[in-house]
Amino acid sequence: MQNDKSKTDLPFMEARVKKRTKFSSPFKNKVYEIVRKIPKGRVMSYKIIARLAGHPRAWRAVGNVLNKNKNPKIPCHRVIRADGKIGGYKDGTKKKIALLKKEGVKIKNKKVIF
Repeated sequence: MQNDKSKTDLPFMEARVKKRTKFSSPFKNKVYEIVRKIPKGRVMSYKIIARLAGHPRAWRAVGNVLNKNKNPKIPCHRVIRADGKIGGYKDGTKKKIALLKKEGVKIKNKKVIF
């Protein structure tokens, strides 16, 4: 009986995945385009990037996109939380702080000083 239910759920699950895939590719490209333009020594929040990408409430999605980035030309380390805290980084927060400091960004207690 449980197998029958999972069989009926499968097409629904496939439809959801396909729908998200169609949405995520242009969004991902827009996020990368925005982040690529952040100059050295400057930072931008996940929230602002989400807004500029046309999805103002998708700041967590921005983080997920950047966490999967493998292109070194996209400076993911320049993206921080809206409250000024460093936020996550695929290579660890210590590496992110080091990269930001090397570019001249002032940081105190894992928070960017503006």
